Amino acid sequence: MSYPNLIVEIEDGIATVTINRPEKRNALDRETFLSLEACFEDLSRDLEVRAAVVTGAGDRAFVAGADISAIAELDAQAGREWCALGQRVFNRIEAMRKPVIAAINGYALGAGLELAMACHLRVAAETARLGQPEVKIGWIPGNGGSQRLPRLVGVGKALEMMLTGEPVTAEEARWMGLVNSVVPAGKAVERARELAAQILENSRSAVALVLDAVYQGRHMPFAEALAYEAALGGIAAASPDAREGARAFLEKRKPQFER
Repeated sequence: MSYPNLIVEIEDGIATVTINRPEKRNALDRETFLSLEACFEDLSRDLEVRAAVVTGAGDRAFVAGADISAIAELDAQAGREWCALGQRVFNRIEAMRKPVIAAINGYALGAGLELAMACHLRVAAETARLGQPEVKIGWIPGNGGSQRLPRLVGVGKALEMMLTGEPVTAEEARWMGLVNSVVPAGKAVERARELAAQILENSRSAVALVLDAVYQGRHMPFAEALAYEAALGGIAAASPDAREGARAFLEKRKPQFER
């Protein structure tokens, strides 16, 4: 698979997707958005791929934001279309039924943080900085940031980040729940792949159902979400993996799930 501005490597069931615009600190332009969309559409169908890691080329930036040269002269209609494009791409990543882990190796600002938040889990290098600085240039977080950030860290902290435009450190991001773990500089991809490998030890079908339960259920009223969870639980209970898991537990051995 080949996509403009991306490097995609697949090993041991894990796809590592590297945004490769180091001269722009991996800033997102229209071409890169479309490449990400096509890439994750293909990864969703690739039976060899069971998880994905997203990172940025170099050690300075995960994604430093949108490419300002691509948005500097947009009018109202074009600005709305730009936001809709980013939202569509990030929604596609979030909707993956395979775990997607952001390896935040440097600055994750603006659209970069919005990309990281669309991933299911986030690992940050201790040198990373995360923020939504759009107000500093007269914009708003328009690729899903105004909605995902409050859901992750709460309204108060999200508003502080969005209204001041100031970034937080990796450690601050960890204690507020924005990232799952912080690792030494240069180790984010390694840790993200370790986390992916740990997930791959579990039932493939159950992992997909958990992602469904969380990301579909959060848009439903609570009672409806519980009913949806129960329906997914029924699907899980009837699966070969559930039967194998129960037998393995009773026989005190490691389960051999379908791959």
